[in-house]
Amino acid sequence: MKILDYRLPLVAIFVLLLAGCEKDNRTPPESTLTGRVVYNKEPIGVRSGGVSFEIWQHGFQLFSRLSLNIAQDGSFSAVLFNGNYKLVRARGAGPWVDSPDSIDVNLNGSATLDIVVEPYFVIRNAAFQKSGSTVAGTFTIQAVNTSREMELVRLYIGPNYVLDQNNNTANTQRLAPFDVSTPVTLNVTIPASLAAENFIYARVAVKTKGINELMYSTSQKVQLK
Repeated sequence: MKILDYRLPLVAIFVLLLAGCEKDNRTPPESTLTGRVVYNKEPIGVRSGGVSFEIWQHGFQLFSRLSLNIAQDGSFSAVLFNGNYKLVRARGAGPWVDSPDSIDVNLNGSATLDIVVEPYFVIRNAAFQKSGSTVAGTFTIQAVNTSREMELVRLYIGPNYVLDQNNNTANTQRLAPFDVSTPVTLNVTIPASLAAENFIYARVAVKTKGINELMYSTSQKVQLK
C-alpha cells in the first residue's frame, strides 16, 4: 500500500504562517510629514475632506497610492515610513491651477513641507458681525490667475468651526459678474436653530467657473449674544 507523505505541505504551511507573522510584526511607521498648502506663504482654505494629494513611495514592495488629506485650514499631516516619496497634485484637486510637476520628498524622521499653488482667486480681509437677525460678511476678492472667470461668492454660517458647502446651517450667495474693486458684503439670515446660540461660525468662499472646489476664508467665530 502506498503511503502519502504530508510533511512537505505542513512545512510549507508553517513557512507561510511565519511569513505572515513577520509581516504583522513589522514596526509601524513613525515618521511624520506635516505642512500647508500655500500661496504667497499664506495657507489656502479648502473644504474639509474635499481636497487631497497623492503620495507614492519609491522602491516599496507593495507599491500603492496613499492619500494626503488637506484640512480646511490648508494644513496636512501624515505618518509614514522613512523613505523617498513622490507627491503628486492630481488634476482638479483644488481651487487652483493644475500643476503637472511632482514633488520629491525624502523622509527620514519628521519633515515639514509647504506646497505652493496658484489659486484663481483669493479672499482678503474677511470680517463678520451680527446685524439684527442676520450675519454680515465683508471681504475683498483678489484675482490671481485670469485664465478662468469667477462664478460666485458665498457666505456660510453654522455652529461648528468646520464650515463649508457640505457643512453649514445657512448660506447665501452672489453670482458674478460684479464689481470686485471694492469690498463685497453678503448677508445671511440667522435661522431659528442657531438663534439661541451664544456664538456661531462664519466663512466666505469664492468659486471659479469650471472648478469644482471653492477657495475659502478662515472660519471665524461670531458672537450672537
